[in-house]
Amino acid sequence: MIGSLRGQLTVKQAPVIVVECHGVGYDVETPLSTFFALPPAGADVFLYTHLLVREDAQILYGFASEEERALFRNVLKVRGVGARIGLAILSAMSVADFRRCIDHEDTTSLARIPGIGKKTAERLVVEMRDRLDNLPGAKLAQVSVAAGAKAEAADALIALGYKPSEVNRLLTKLDIDGKSAEDIIRLALRQAVT
Repeated sequence: MIGSLRGQLTVKQAPVIVVECHGVGYDVETPLSTFFALPPAGADVFLYTHLLVREDAQILYGFASEEERALFRNVLKVRGVGARIGLAILSAMSVADFRRCIDHEDTTSLARIPGIGKKTAERLVVEMRDRLDNLPGAKLAQVSVAAGAKAEAADALIALGYKPSEVNRLLTKLDIDGKSAEDIIRLALRQAVT
């Protein structure tokens, strides 16, 4: 398995690049997020990689961060999703945006990505929900809420057993300006019961 590449970027033609390492040029397919972050041709580059072996080809995929590679690898495990869709997801949105889509069950945004229909978007939400916790940086992005009383309330609701996606839904429906964490928790619990 090829886990990473460090070498000179010799060809840069989206989505394929060539990285030369000690006289060997590796064709590497990248998502647009990685491609746009690359230095100009001739510069040194470092990429995290994933080697996909099929009957008819061996394809090397390159990513700017471990988080992107981890998301790509986890997306490949979803039934009916292949490498093309994995690249399309990372080309269309950041890892944090993908997490938000899964947490908020936003199948509409996922279905806008080329190659993903409504059923595939629903399958991604269902199957990726539990896998997001295993991605690098997942603990930092579990709940997308502002700091302060809202964050305290979100942490308390999660401790009570609510899922981060449920907490986000509850808190976005509430008018919480100027309220304490305790007041926000009371309002959220009332909303959850009704």
